[in-house]
Amino acid sequence: MRIAVTYENGQVFQHFGHTEEFKIYEIEDGKVISTEIIGSNGSGHSALAALLDERKINVLICGGIGGGAQAALAERGIELCAGADGNADQAVEAYLRGELVNTGANCNHHGEGHSCHDHGCGEHDCGNGDCHAEQKGKNIGKTCRTHYRGTFNDGTQFDSSYDRGEPLEFVCGAGMMIKGFDAAVADMDVGQVVDIHLTPAEAYGEVDPAAIFTVETARLPGAEELTVGQRVYLQDQYGRPIPVAVAAKDEKTITFDANHEMAGKELNFRIELVEVK
Repeated sequence: MRIAVTYENGQVFQHFGHTEEFKIYEIEDGKVISTEIIGSNGSGHSALAALLDERKINVLICGGIGGGAQAALAERGIELCAGADGNADQAVEAYLRGELVNTGANCNHHGEGHSCHDHGCGEHDCGNGDCHAEQKGKNIGKTCRTHYRGTFNDGTQFDSSYDRGEPLEFVCGAGMMIKGFDAAVADMDVGQVVDIHLTPAEAYGEVDPAAIFTVETARLPGAEELTVGQRVYLQDQYGRPIPVAVAAKDEKTITFDANHEMAGKELNFRIELVEVK
């Protein structure tokens, strides 16, 4: 087995998409037999997932990671253990002892962690699998780079590309973004700044009661350690990760909420179109 850890100065690096190095651990009989440090050779979740796949990595241990990266790893059959921190070697030892749990840490970027496709817009929010099909505009199908700031109605900021110092890049109208964000960018000019207000239907949809479900704790090894409010990942029948929150828990059962954490919320964005390719 081969384990990769996002790596910086002996520690677990906290942003998968920006890691400059991975530490690779070769495992035999539950023990580390060799290690090496490699460069990331690029950025972006698809490139990094491909690099790990080429290195025949079985498990990735990291800090924060977005939904697009999770999907890219899942497509390649790479097990994810997100939310780790501290010493990288100790994190691997904890994993081998069965003590390291995937806490579902999410980078919370609206280009990957909050994309319509990654969070099941077609299943729960839009009512069909073609929620962007009717969008029109000169930027549809083009690669756009935008800066943005997202706030709730009370003015609280929940995300900002300005704070990260890097514009968000996506293909407009391709389902990589929430519907209202895509629609706003579709007819913008480079250099233009717009302010938009999105209803839940234009963002992450209303809360879906069908996405809240209860299972017996005994059916999920380790579930007895979970706490209400904790975000974790379950797997569907195809082995794909499903982000859920622990909604309730008693002695025998645990209730999960698979709704997106932004479901039912009105959102505001200031968007600046930086470049169109």
